[in-house]
Amino acid sequence: MFVKSVLETSFAKRYAFDGFGEGRGVMRVGYARVSTSDQNPDLQLDALRRAGCERVFTEKASGARDDRPELARILGEVLRAGDTLVVWKLDRLARSLKKLIASAEELEREKIGLVSLTENIDTTTPGGMLTFHVFGAIAQFERALIRER
Repeated sequence: MFVKSVLETSFAKRYAFDGFGEGRGVMRVGYARVSTSDQNPDLQLDALRRAGCERVFTEKASGARDDRPELARILGEVLRAGDTLVVWKLDRLARSLKKLIASAEELEREKIGLVSLTENIDTTTPGGMLTFHVFGAIAQFERALIRER
């Protein structure tokens, strides 16, 4: 019980609303995506809410598609400098390493953080950026193996 309490407190502090860009009215915005209409995003939505996301957007679209209107709306109209985009898993944001890195670089240029809950990545830290690049490469390798099969 004590270990669980310490871990929950640590998680809450790390992903607290005012942690990144403190004092600037920053917001944590969640993005959940499922590929088909018969898939259920509830697991992602629950995790995003527990991570302190004030607003959560859901989209039903293949990650391979470039036209994802909800993601475009979040990036163009919702997020501001100092905010953080939170995803359940990196592959919810992009399916290829090239697109994933381009998205992260765009966010970084706009001074917007990226957090992936499953991979425990937070690009607002140097270690988080390193981990982001490593996990992105592994995810692309895994998808290539699946296509081969």
